Amino acid sequence: MERTEQYRGISKRLAADYLENLGGERVDPDGDRVEGDGWAADLSEASANPAGAIELSEVTVTFEGEEAVLSPLIERFDRKAIRAGG
Repeated sequence: MERTEQYRGISKRLAADYLENLGGERVDPDGDRVEGDGWAADLSEASANPAGAIELSEVTVTFEGEEAVLSPLIERFDRKAIRAGG
């Protein structure tokens, strides 16, 4: 299974930190890929302009793995990412 999610208001570094806290390990020095037991996540970062001059960082995370592993992982990651942006 593969699922792509976008998160505004957090950095790629912070997203990789969250994934490490959820049992993953960075497999490259830039933090573009984090792997855990039965899952992997590829991260990229871009700027987003939701309104006028407001500019936010936007992290895209592509999760890969079995649905039984990914669903709870993404749910836990979502909770962390939402709190960070607020």
